Amino acid sequence: MEGIAQDHTVSIERILAARSGGKKVPRFIVRWMERFFHQDFINGYLKQGYEGADFCRHCLEYLDVKTEVEGWENLDLLPEEARCTVVSNHPLGGIDGIVLLDLFLPRFDGKIRLLVNDFLMEIKGLAPLCIPVNKMGGQARSLPAQVQEAFDSGNEMLIFPAGACSRRIDGKIQDYPWKKTFLTHSVRTGRYVVPVHFIGQNSNRFYRVASLCRFFHIRFNAAMFFLPDEMIRGQHQTVRIVIGKPIPPETFDASRSAYDWAQTVRNTVYNL
Repeated sequence: MEGIAQDHTVSIERILAARSGGKKVPRFIVRWMERFFHQDFINGYLKQGYEGADFCRHCLEYLDVKTEVEGWENLDLLPEEARCTVVSNHPLGGIDGIVLLDLFLPRFDGKIRLLVNDFLMEIKGLAPLCIPVNKMGGQARSLPAQVQEAFDSGNEMLIFPAGACSRRIDGKIQDYPWKKTFLTHSVRTGRYVVPVHFIGQNSNRFYRVASLCRFFHIRFNAAMFFLPDEMIRGQHQTVRIVIGKPIPPETFDASRSAYDWAQTVRNTVYNL
């Protein structure tokens, strides 16, 4: 349902309690994390109770984020009855999905879903537009079935195939190599692949933290915790989106492996 809903605010204290297996988290840590995650600012928006497409549109207004789009006419090249998978690089890690959902929801009559880590399902207003996958813990065993069910649906799919937001690699802000999942399921279900280049980047601080984690072989993704702050820093900006020509599923033949084809699509995105 679109429009106004009831109490969709987030609680860091509640999330920590749920994810710590019921162990009590010290109060000073909770308060510090509430400030660090800008809980009051975020809840200032969430308490308005928007859901679905309304959530995306009003969120961008709240953050004063505007978009410039190039290549919109390329979507007219999709056959009328064809389903598609929209794939994009993931430079910001926070607002990217909301921006792209806001763009594509009207084009696909609301029938597009974003594949996300189940952590984002805590944002109740966004949840109706998302398909959660749990990459960790016991539920990770059901991940292949969850993804297959999503692609078998009548919805268009929106995916960030890198599985994480961009990092500074070889001196450039870019995604990690793309996972092949989007490609194998798109071919299996006969979906066209729509490449999208999202132009933007986070602060130097974010990339320094990510580089330190990589340098010291820290497996915990500490940079992820800076993403809410990066989103707040990104207020009052204009982001640029370039949409490429849809790629028919039969393009991805046996001349290359699925992984290599996924990197070919990644390169196509960055060349838009």
